[in-house]
Amino acid sequence: MIVIMQQGSPRVEIDAVIEEIDRLGFRSHPIYGVERTVVGVIGDNTRDHLEHFEHFDGVERVLPILQPYKFAGREVQQEKTTIQVNGLTIGGPRIVCIAGPCSVESREQFMTTARAVKDAGADILRGGAFKPRTSPYSFKGLKEEGLRILAEAKQETGMPVVAEVMDARHVEMADQYVDLFQVGARNMQNFTLLEELGRANKPVFLKRGMSATVEDLLMAAEYVISEGNRNIVLCERGIRTFETATRNTLDVSAIPVIKRLSHLPVFADPSHGGGHWWLVEPLSFACVAAGADGLMVEVHHNPRVALSDGPQSLTPKNFQKLMSRLPEIAAAVDRSR
Repeated sequence: MIVIMQQGSPRVEIDAVIEEIDRLGFRSHPIYGVERTVVGVIGDNTRDHLEHFEHFDGVERVLPILQPYKFAGREVQQEKTTIQVNGLTIGGPRIVCIAGPCSVESREQFMTTARAVKDAGADILRGGAFKPRTSPYSFKGLKEEGLRILAEAKQETGMPVVAEVMDARHVEMADQYVDLFQVGARNMQNFTLLEELGRANKPVFLKRGMSATVEDLLMAAEYVISEGNRNIVLCERGIRTFETATRNTLDVSAIPVIKRLSHLPVFADPSHGGGHWWLVEPLSFACVAAGADGLMVEVHHNPRVALSDGPQSLTPKNFQKLMSRLPEIAAAVDRSR
């Protein structure tokens, strides 16, 4: 359930409600809004205590939460969540672009691509140090060496960096190097990892699983939020269907659906969604038009020799072209770029 405080309720009244929630053996999740504070109550049989909290000073009303995702949904928080990453706002009026190669293959490869996406106007640099692959014999990343190269690229370009973590044991290591933790599609329901990231103090970039529903994605976000970390970016990256012309089917309709159900920022990954470099630009435009707050695009300085995802990676020249045209699409939906 949620306890909605009156507008302008003093902190002493809010604290009294939180102390009572804790005393009853529940968990409290206060959300301090611009106009009023809402306190979420997590635990079994919370409905039995609806009337109990209505008698507290400063309480306007108490409501049950109907959706299974208690804090990722709009029942608790109507206003959009914005996330700050090194001075960059995610979820605001400006479309944010994350770009870089699928994998950190070498220092030369990554630094070359990092400089190119920086020059083209990307905001955040991506690169995989731990790569979950379908085949155990494929290149699986440079691990901590890759993270060190990411950190070096951040120092040179000034761009924040995001990299995937596959295991709860990787979080402490990656925390030394990255600004956002990425959870890949294959790990969207790795609940141990999600809980560990919920205890971390950095934003989480959460990709939709290959066969996951929108509710599955929001419940995965709920795992992170339930441990205290509300800084989550959701990402539509394509789902498995019977279609074989594309690598996945990019579910553009999921973007406005998620934004209707959740206050969290929503990105799209047109590279994995289509699986072909020539699909990246039109899919990017479609996702921005549908309301995406940002894009994650794979770029490689020489896709023909890429160790992973070469066919879906843009060259720096094609990425520059995409970035030059993106402001037109953003402006058409009252966004900026």
